[in-house]
Amino acid sequence: MKKKKLLPFLVISLLLTLCCVLLFSSCEAEENKKVTLYVYNWGEYISDGSDGSLDVNRAFEEYCRKELGLNVEVNYSTFSSNESMYAKIKSGSANYDVIVPSDYMIERMVGDDLLMPLELDRLENYQYIDDAFKGENVYYEGDSENSYSVPYFYGMVGVIYNTAIVEENDSQIGSWDLMWDPSYKGNILQFNNSRDAFGTALYKLGYDVNDYNEERWREALDELLSQKEIVQGYVMDEIFNKMKSGSAAIAAYYAGDYLSMYEENGDLAFFYPEEGTNIYVDAMCIPKSSQNYELAMEYIDFMCRKDIAIENALYTYYASPLTTVVNDEGYQEAMAEVHEDAIDILYGEKAKSVPTQAYLNLSPEGIRGLNILWEELKAKSSIGNGIYIGCGVILGVLAVFCVFHVLKKRRWAKLYD
Repeated sequence: MKKKKLLPFLVISLLLTLCCVLLFSSCEAEENKKVTLYVYNWGEYISDGSDGSLDVNRAFEEYCRKELGLNVEVNYSTFSSNESMYAKIKSGSANYDVIVPSDYMIERMVGDDLLMPLELDRLENYQYIDDAFKGENVYYEGDSENSYSVPYFYGMVGVIYNTAIVEENDSQIGSWDLMWDPSYKGNILQFNNSRDAFGTALYKLGYDVNDYNEERWREALDELLSQKEIVQGYVMDEIFNKMKSGSAAIAAYYAGDYLSMYEENGDLAFFYPEEGTNIYVDAMCIPKSSQNYELAMEYIDFMCRKDIAIENALYTYYASPLTTVVNDEGYQEAMAEVHEDAIDILYGEKAKSVPTQAYLNLSPEGIRGLNILWEELKAKSSIGNGIYIGCGVILGVLAVFCVFHVLKKRRWAKLYD
């Protein structure tokens, strides 16, 4: 009888124990469940652990494990132009949690309702963003209240040239004209994105890069077409190997990237064109398609942390919008070791000595017009002209051969008559 009375209690105890084990296992599994954060950024734009640098994405994963109790994996991929990034986000072909578009593209994406508003009061490190990048002082109109973006890096476009090929006393140094000098045919590189490529021609002509006037932009197209005859190629990240190796001598590109190239090739020099140039801001945003808004906010704040921001700034050599970085003596000394004028190029008189214009989002008419002009530039290939010339030469040779063959047959025919 005692055994029978004890049996229900034993069954209940076993069931309770089993429930506790299952519940604990479920909690542990939930805690260890991996969350993937998808980040989409420019190439060569984050400290990735190479050359002894800190791997920032791995550091964020470690931070999540220790501080947030989350098992996070950062899936990091890159794009080469604002336009390619926009097309991917707009089409919905891929979902990302954090993206890093430039000023004018942020304005466009806000207008297209592709970005989520940010809760800036939850970002502990946002207070260290320089006031020059806040409110009415931002370099773009689409986010004047800083609702959708947090500045990541900024900078200016200049001209890089190889002093082993370009004479230092060349009168065109300091002007966009150097990019159009026929004596450097085959040694010049141009941007492989529409906005920057047309920007070089518009700045050269002294036109407003944000006022789409078809006649003026056609004039810019003519400039680019005339330049195309002497251009080696249209590039983005490929510029690094070409300029560092000396296989190209002149290129328009970003100041931070010049410093990276100079570190590998001391013959390289740099200037901001006197006619004016582009100043840009790349900022962190959260797309509407994000599945991890809370974690994306953590990532953005982590990128603004002083130690992390310094690691990124020392890896990319781009100008930081964070006062904690710019005012850090260790950072300043490290940059001076890269190039004696590095701080001046990024933040000082060299950067302030020329007129600048930030790109704003063009009107729908302007965007369509730019796309048409860009396709027209790419379609009118000097290679295509070469093919036509080559075909003409071949046809000419064939014609001569046929005439010679006919005359030869007639000569032999006369001999046997």
